[in-house]
Amino acid sequence: MKKGASRFIPACLVLGLIIPGCFSSCQRTPRSEEYQWVTIDENYVPKDFVEEFIKADSEEKNLFPVYLKNYGQDKEVLRQFRGSSLARPNQAALKMTFSGLEDWMLVDLKYENDKGQEVLRTILYVQVEGKWKVGDSGRLLE
Repeated sequence: MKKGASRFIPACLVLGLIIPGCFSSCQRTPRSEEYQWVTIDENYVPKDFVEEFIKADSEEKNLFPVYLKNYGQDKEVLRQFRGSSLARPNQAALKMTFSGLEDWMLVDLKYENDKGQEVLRTILYVQVEGKWKVGDSGRLLE
């Protein structure tokens, strides 16, 4: 074996170990940060039934303004979700948990409660038998 070749192989092995380590240790921005907060108040026009429900509920409870991040059915954001009964679920887990699941949507809500404290929660809405309801609530993990 030539002298140069004997140095080349260990160098390749070292680079082969370093480069994947760099990629795995690089901090990736959570997908949830790609979404923008939307202000829901009396003048907001809801885009879907869930936003309509949130607007009506917020109006009834005098919570305006409410801030919303609507992730829709983003599966990557769903894997960041940790609720009271689900942790990092996928669609298969949702279907097993909610028999007859037709649709689902994940949203972040931020508002001030009556004590002036900021409340931030992530809510998983599910549609079962044609009706939307809260499936779970919690937060997004990073």
